[in-house]
Amino acid sequence: MNGTPGLSTAAWRKSSYSNGGDANCVEVADGFLGVVPVRDSKTPEGPALVVPDHGWGAFVDWIKD
Repeated sequence: MNGTPGLSTAAWRKSSYSNGGDANCVEVADGFLGVVPVRDSKTPEGPALVVPDHGWGAFVDWIKD
């Protein structure tokens, strides 16, 4: 990965499993080539993790199992 993408204009979304609540949610932003930005919904101004998209996909698959 060549640096961290700018996330100031990212459109963050929560899992549909969160039922719109704010507690213990993870938010992700779509539209970044090859990576998935991830942050804690309780601290949206805090840092975000930027993980390779294949790593995020493997994590989601593991959670589903």
